Amino acid sequence: MDQRIESYRDLRVWQSAMLIAEVCYRATNNFPKEEMFGLTSQMRRAATSVAANIAEGYGRENRGSFVQFLRMAQGSLKELETHILLARRVGFLGQNEEIDLLARCEESGKMLRALIRTVQRKQAE
Repeated sequence: MDQRIESYRDLRVWQSAMLIAEVCYRATNNFPKEEMFGLTSQMRRAATSVAANIAEGYGRENRGSFVQFLRMAQGSLKELETHILLARRVGFLGQNEEIDLLARCEESGKMLRALIRTVQRKQAE
């Protein structure tokens, strides 16, 4: 089943990143109000950056740029994972939330790595 990609919104990795951002926003709603400009903001920014970098790279219509932005998305994903781990350590996230978010990040990371390999392979052709 080979679906045609007509927009970055058709990319499963972008859809996954958007879901992660949505889950992060919901999870951080329960953080202490004094964290609004601290960990809450950092997690939300990192989470939205993953999807935004995928979209921006796709929009460049250049494979080299796309790979560069996919790598930035990977970096944002690792940043988000670090924030999730810290949020759990300081008691802002429950264990189940941490496990769920980290699993989602892991899955998106795998998709990003696979997409980077695919784009690089097509670039070499």
